Amino acid sequence: MASKQGYSCLSDGSLDIPISSPEGTPSLSPHSPGLCLISPPIAESHWLSNAQPQPETPSEMNITLEKLLAPITEKLKYLLKKAEDFQTYLLYSRDRMQKEQFAKAMPTFLQMCQPYFHYLESTARSCTPYLRPPQEPVRKRLLEISQQLACQLEQLVLMYASFSFVSLEDTDPFSVSCFFCGKFWMNEARQVSIFRYCISAPYTAAHIPHNLYKKMRWNLDILEGSAGRNQALRTEYYFLCFRDTGDETTVKMQKLWSIGRWVPTDPDSEHSSDVLSWVLCHQPTGDYQQLLTIGFEEPSHTLATDLLVQMLNAQSSGLLNRESSCWVGPGEQVQ
Repeated sequence: MASKQGYSCLSDGSLDIPISSPEGTPSLSPHSPGLCLISPPIAESHWLSNAQPQPETPSEMNITLEKLLAPITEKLKYLLKKAEDFQTYLLYSRDRMQKEQFAKAMPTFLQMCQPYFHYLESTARSCTPYLRPPQEPVRKRLLEISQQLACQLEQLVLMYASFSFVSLEDTDPFSVSCFFCGKFWMNEARQVSIFRYCISAPYTAAHIPHNLYKKMRWNLDILEGSAGRNQALRTEYYFLCFRDTGDETTVKMQKLWSIGRWVPTDPDSEHSSDVLSWVLCHQPTGDYQQLLTIGFEEPSHTLATDLLVQMLNAQSSGLLNRESSCWVGPGEQVQ
């Protein structure tokens, strides 16, 4: 059943299998980069706390907003200039050894952007007793900056991959198939980390489910139990994917976009806690539980994360009607 926005979803439910990522962080994903470390929500220095009252005219509002975000935009210009330098050396330098050195440094540059992404997404989206979202014009601008930088970095990686300096293979542990785009707190117990795939990659290395490709991943880290040492960390993995719905006679791929959750099938942690099953498993396998159907137009980096947050909040608040398998937006009624 579809809502007024045209979204639909399937029933809920998931399994999780704790394994260790290279950094020692519990992880479900077969290729998790291990960048979703949970840490207590700490109140960052809030540069919005001394903001001036809302101006009366749109022009005054724009001027005030630009002044308020001047340090943020200056940092953006610096990172964009660095990305441009990487592209310039690749295109115009005749020294192949120098190009290879830049290719080796490029993943380090992506890591250098991580704190900036973290600040943008956390400031714009986090909602805890210590962190509150800013006013809507500021929030919108911060997410626009995050989107702009993510697109530029994606183009940078694709350019180096086109010259065969980096790999985009999701199964290659040294590839740059995806990069970190920030993290934020939904509440005190749930933190979301954002990852963007540079190219649409098969959902699994075995290409199962068939014709399903992933473009973004969100790691949802959940602290369970009472506050203190007895808290346990559980991680769920959500994906922005598209399914090729075209047939053999279709020339152009028909991409139906959706958000779903990684459901591990082998090993199965719901029915077995045997560590030996992981040792004997050559490659963990999983299924795709489609939760939200978006449509045939690819959502932006920012919109996709907005939809994920709305869906997760709806699940926790009961707005997601699991019996009728439909997405219920705020203020809407199930019919």
